[in-house]
Amino acid sequence: MTDPATPDERGARPPERLQRELAQAQADLAQQLVEASAGQGAVRVVMSGTQECHRVVIDPELLAQGDAARLQDLVLLAVNQAIKDSQLLAARRLSPLAGDLDQPE
Repeated sequence: MTDPATPDERGARPPERLQRELAQAQADLAQQLVEASAGQGAVRVVMSGTQECHRVVIDPELLAQGDAARLQDLVLLAVNQAIKDSQLLAARRLSPLAGDLDQPE
């Protein structure tokens, strides 16, 4: 019988330890932020590693131009880039843990 605190002979982590590590990784991701921008920084979006939008900043000069279509396009670009960056951050953080999920029983 293997020690529950150490990986078994296949190198997999025990399920309880894996669950704790996954919960910690998710908590860490909730605190990590990515920022994406569009229009040379005229629109900036800050998002967590759990894909929660924390902030949208729009340059007042862009608002003063009154071009709603351009503003909408820039917001869309910045939000989509923030989502991609956040997903990449999460994938990098969670991928070491995911390897243990593929281990045969």
